[in-house]
Amino acid sequence: MPRLRCDECDREISPLTTRSNLRWIKDRAHLAREVLRHSNDGLDSWMMESLAFLDEHGEHGVSVLA
Repeated sequence: MPRLRCDECDREISPLTTRSNLRWIKDRAHLAREVLRHSNDGLDSWMMESLAFLDEHGEHGVSVLA
């Protein structure tokens, strides 16, 4: 199962999505946040979970694992 891992504290999450989607949101979190600001319906749950993780661990290196 694909997951995001913080390289500093080793915390991981496994949102229900593909590895390519996790790589996309990691590389384009700023775009996803912009979409969220303008969306009435919000984002998919995997996006919200991933963005929260990236916000919490943004100062650390984050890896996408298979």
